[in-house]
Amino acid sequence: MAGAELRVGVIGCGRWAGWAHLPGWTRDERCSVVAVCDRDEGLVQAAADKFGVPEAATDHRRLIERDDIDVIDVVTGDEEHFTLTMAALEAGKHVLCEKPVAHDYRDTLRARDLAASKGLGTKVGFTFRYSPAIRYMKELINEGFVGEPYIYNAYEQNSQWIDPQTPLRQVPPAADSDRIMVSSLEGYGAPVIDLGHWFMASDLTSVVGVLRNFVPERMIRETGRMQRANIDDGDIFIGEFATGAICSVQSSFVTVGNYPGIEARVYGSKGALIARLVEEHGVAETLRSATPDAVEFEPVDVPQRLYPPGGSVHEPWPTLYYSNLTANFVDEILAGKENEGGFADAAWVQEVINAVERSHHERGWVSLPLEA
Repeated sequence: MAGAELRVGVIGCGRWAGWAHLPGWTRDERCSVVAVCDRDEGLVQAAADKFGVPEAATDHRRLIERDDIDVIDVVTGDEEHFTLTMAALEAGKHVLCEKPVAHDYRDTLRARDLAASKGLGTKVGFTFRYSPAIRYMKELINEGFVGEPYIYNAYEQNSQWIDPQTPLRQVPPAADSDRIMVSSLEGYGAPVIDLGHWFMASDLTSVVGVLRNFVPERMIRETGRMQRANIDDGDIFIGEFATGAICSVQSSFVTVGNYPGIEARVYGSKGALIARLVEEHGVAETLRSATPDAVEFEPVDVPQRLYPPGGSVHEPWPTLYYSNLTANFVDEILAGKENEGGFADAAWVQEVINAVERSHHERGWVSLPLEA
């Protein structure tokens, strides 16, 4: 796009890139996607053709080494996130990375610190922060609608892999061992853990949780066969915030429910809010509220200003939310707005995930922050 203020390179052209990332960038007139990359030559060319991108590369170095690219968007498999992110930051690029940046929170802190040392912006694919209903819920909390927040409840429940024959993304190398590995907690719990941190404006000081492997054998995409996959496909944890507030978080990708299956609730001294992000009957999301004088929850109208241009509650959630996410990142880079949902937030979320995993294996409460 002639005259675009930011030039973007996207690494990874799979389904999520096509559903959310590329539509988000190309919707914003301030951006121009100048290159896409994927090891699969057919996939990357198809993405370039569909979104009008001039360069289709199969080597990520082509994008990272280009002097005229301002932002690198990492939408690959988890195992490549950290390496590609660090390479892009070293090359002086702002980085949007899908979650997790790294499986160990200490590596995410390294990426955060590298970005800060170079004055670069970061953003993580915490998609649900950018739901219009969630944005408005945060505004209402900040304005004091709930009073003092007491309790945060969050769920991400969907049936994406309820059928063992549905190919699962790559699992950890040791997922056939007797020690359960994190999967749903990291992939599906992370976004609602992030929302809790954001809504409650406080750090967790301790957690206790349990991981479950309900479906022990399933089809693995990379091998094309049924095999043991000792991963958490369901989990629950509770936690205590520094303010004295408490929370419960539950996630699973083998439970009945429409994708993405998000529900976030905040109960406080003056009111309560429930956001339900579940695409049902042509509606992407709902927000409801209650007060001591009107305890029955009633619908809340979300202001149009919180939707992307041309967006509405009837737009599919991947483009609706991701258009807001990319626009927010562009605002931060161009207007110098304070970063939200960046690598500092990602490190906090990953530390909680690491703590819950430890809690499960040690069968007890784990204090935060963890020892470095």
